[in-house]
Amino acid sequence: MASAAVEQEQASRFCQVPILGLPVHMIQLPDVVSVMTHWVMHERFRPHWVVVADMHAVVEAHNRADFRRMVRQADLTVPDGISLVKVAQWKGGAVRSRVAGTDLMKAFFFGTQGLGFRHYFYGDTDRTLERLTANLTQQYPGLTVAGAYSPPFRPMTEEEDEAAIQRINDAKPDVLWVGLGLPKQEQWIYTHRHRLNVPLVLGVGAAFKFLAGTVQRAPEWVGDMGFEWLWRFACEPRRLWKRVMIGGTQFVGLVLLELAGWRDFS
Repeated sequence: MASAAVEQEQASRFCQVPILGLPVHMIQLPDVVSVMTHWVMHERFRPHWVVVADMHAVVEAHNRADFRRMVRQADLTVPDGISLVKVAQWKGGAVRSRVAGTDLMKAFFFGTQGLGFRHYFYGDTDRTLERLTANLTQQYPGLTVAGAYSPPFRPMTEEEDEAAIQRINDAKPDVLWVGLGLPKQEQWIYTHRHRLNVPLVLGVGAAFKFLAGTVQRAPEWVGDMGFEWLWRFACEPRRLWKRVMIGGTQFVGLVLLELAGWRDFS
């Protein structure tokens, strides 16, 4: 078991920049993979939680104090979205590029090939999980999928919830990937993290769909220019219109107030 001092040093290697009151770590993709690998290999005594925070996460944390308290319990909060990167840079943060959930999954699978890590996928539909598993095992030879489960699209009973946790723990995964969408996946991780026997858990939103091929991801240049939200809105307007039209406008307005020094959201 790693000492508390070692764990504290690992978590404090990267500074944080608050964006509308949500502290985001100034960390790049290779370093995220390195920290995650360290946790799985050397600090297995509790679940380490990574939040992949985009513009929607920041707005949700601003609007909901309970959600903000939840995600502040995470071990690592990485900037998913060029908008967060730009705001962090304007505030003096030393971060160069975003850490998108899909890119993080791919980088972690590639970087840990041969280490025998066991992966569990929780969320989305059975069809998506089947295609996800097939694609990943083909693209990353030797990848071990310990299990996958699509929870019902309704509130689970206490018995169903307990059975789902038992199913995950029985599979003995090293990494639990949760694809329920924000904020549901963060709420689920926060609520269940003390019952999970897994060293690493993180929510990756739509990454399941992108890697499964059920939803087309925006080209990399679109994301790097900051327009992935527009691409996703064009692909799924009915599901994302409120997040884009209302949440996006709110994010821009609040960030301008914060950068101008007219509001303090700490």
